Order: sequence, then C-alpha cells, then structure tokens
Amino acid sequence: MTIVRVAIPAALALSVLAASLTAEAQPPVKVYRISLFHVGLDHVPPSLDGLRDGLKALGYEEGKDLRLDFRNLPDEAAARVTAAEFARTRPDLVIAFEDQTIRAARGTITDIPVVFLHVTDPVAAGIVKSLAHPGGNMTGFVALGNAPLKEVQLFKEIVPGLHRMLVLADPDDPGAPQFRREVQQAASALKITTIERDAGTEKELEQVFAPLSRNKTDGVFIASLNLRVKFHSLILRLAAEREIPVAGHRKEWVERGALFSYAENIREIGRVAAGRYVDKILKGAKPADLPIEAYERPELVINLKVAKALGLTMSPSVLQRVDQVIE
Repeated sequence: MTIVRVAIPAALALSVLAASLTAEAQPPVKVYRISLFHVGLDHVPPSLDGLRDGLKALGYEEGKDLRLDFRNLPDEAAARVTAAEFARTRPDLVIAFEDQTIRAARGTITDIPVVFLHVTDPVAAGIVKSLAHPGGNMTGFVALGNAPLKEVQLFKEIVPGLHRMLVLADPDDPGAPQFRREVQQAASALKITTIERDAGTEKELEQVFAPLSRNKTDGVFIASLNLRVKFHSLILRLAAEREIPVAGHRKEWVERGALFSYAENIREIGRVAAGRYVDKILKGAKPADLPIEAYERPELVINLKVAKALGLTMSPSVLQRVDQVIE
C-alpha cells in the first residue's frame, strides 16, 4: 500500500489553528426574544411597524439578534391564554398593545418586563402605582387624555348638523362607563342628543345598526376602546351603508372610511418606545424605574372624499387645523 503524505505549510497550519481558537473564544450572539400581543383581528397596530423601525435604527436585526413573536387575537379570553403561555416560555420582554392585553398580562406575567402601548389609565386600573414611579414589572405609553371632549367638539364643527349622535359602548369594557360619561358631558354642552346603545359582538352591532338611517342619526361615536380596537372595519361598513358619518379612532380609520380622527400617530409611538423603553430594558433597566409617558401630539386627519359623499363642506377654520387630508 502506498501512503500519500501531504505536507501542510507551517504558516497555513498556524492560521487555521488561530482561526479555530478565535471562533471558540467568541461568545455566541445573544438573541433577544420579545413576545407581543394585540386584540383585534381586523387590523395589526401600526405601532408594530414603528417598533420594528425603531429597533432596527438602534442596531437590532430580526433573525440575527432579535426574535419577535407577535400574536393577533380575537378577544380578551384569548389574550389571557396567550399571557399564560408567555409566562411559561419566558421571553426577555413582553409588549402589550391596548387595554385588553395589559389586563390579561396583569397577575399572570409578574416577573418578566412588560411594555404597554396605548393603554387608557393604568393607574386607575391598578396596573401600576403611578405614572412617575410605576413600580412592578410594567411601564409604557398611555393613550391621549381628554380626547373624548375634543373629538365631540370637532365632530360638531365638521358636521354642523350633528344633533343626534349614536354612542356605542361594549358593556364588558371596564373603561366604557367613564368614556361614555365624558362623551355625554361634551355632547350635552353642545346641545347634541345622544342615543346610547350597548354592543359587544358582531351580531349585536349589526342589530344596533339595522334600524338606523341618516334621517334618524347624524353621526356615530364609539365610546369604548374594546369596540374601537376589535370592530372598526365592521362599524365603518355598517355606517357607510347608511351614509352616517363616523368619528374615527385613529388615522387608519379615516383611510378606511371614517370622516375624521383626532389621535396620536401610533406608528411614531412604536418607534419612540423602541428607544425609550425596549432598548433600555433589554440592556438591564427595570420597568419600575422608567416613568410612564403620554405621547401628546394628536393629529387631525379628515377624509374629504367621505365628506363630499356625505354632502359636507369643510369650513376654513377646520381646514386650517388639519394635519393630514385623505382624498
């Protein structure tokens, strides 16, 4: 048998050995796992894209050192199941969009950092101790305060003939009673008669809208975050079929057929939250030490195409304040 020996130059052998030792010396890349959940199957919150943009700008790369597990859920019961799953799988961070998911996380996710976006009043709900010193494992952005008053005022300005306003609320929404009271106070001051109706399901919404017409109702106002988050496509369709203007929850509603909205740019909130909360927590900061903030930069968005279809003409005073026009 002939044995063939191949000589490896000493320099090459040393370089191979050095590369091997260097690879062994390098620690594995830390992959941060973030679990996210939201209730409302008819849309994905735009703040999710903003969050992705913000994390990318900070140097995180999905598929390399970052893994996002986003769940879009039908209702709060599903959110509670998902919160329990997150508690078991133990990601580095949980992000909860809107009120229903943060309620689901409360009491279930107790020792994993949680960042919430667009919640109504976490102090009143007992989720945190205070805005300045949240304590516990949760912090984030709260929704814009005092919006119902301004929304009703704008509705009246944009629709001068707004005399009878349908006010919809989900009876199972803990925040609905206060929301409804604020709407009633604003409407009363403007001599608007409110038509109060409860609805928490698609069927109930269809039943509420069935007898309505433009002759009976001048506008629709949603006084429940549950309904605003879960059923905005259905509400817009039912109102459009009856040619009744709707005060939209956010810009995305206006793009889909609401007459106007007065709200924060939530994509921007997601982007800001990436640096304000997520990056800091992943690097070791405690949610208890990060104050809760309100992103108080509301934008007035109007759909002129819808206004024209409804026979409405925008006054110069309204148009001067518009941040964005949808045509």
